[in-house]
Amino acid sequence: MAINKNHEFEELNGIKCAIVEKNVTPQRAEFLKNLLEYNKYQVVVAASPAPKAAAAPKPVVPPNGDAQPIDQSVTPPPPPAPETFTVGVTDITFNPINAIFGRLLHTPDRHIVTLAYWQQKESISNDEVPYFGPVSPT
Repeated sequence: MAINKNHEFEELNGIKCAIVEKNVTPQRAEFLKNLLEYNKYQVVVAASPAPKAAAAPKPVVPPNGDAQPIDQSVTPPPPPAPETFTVGVTDITFNPINAIFGRLLHTPDRHIVTLAYWQQKESISNDEVPYFGPVSPT
């Protein structure tokens, strides 16, 4: 059990791991796996558990007090849940927030990983711009 939501850990495939992200797409899991393995972390990717099914609806009884329930048409089954994954690293001291803002991770082209790069908003990490924005000249 984590002390707070910023540092979660659990067992993935029988290995105690610090959780990097949960419920990610296969493409996102591959991106994180490649980035973290480049930074010499042992990465574990496990399928996220399927969401719990909703309870079956109760039959509708007509308002006139008739004991026969109204015949409801059979509803189609819900679409299958999207396949998502949980990504973790075996170093249980790893915290993704500290790693990004502490400038501890590097891209394969030797730039520091920025928040925009981590979130895949930028394809190239522009580590020349500080996180807190440009400094005004004095």
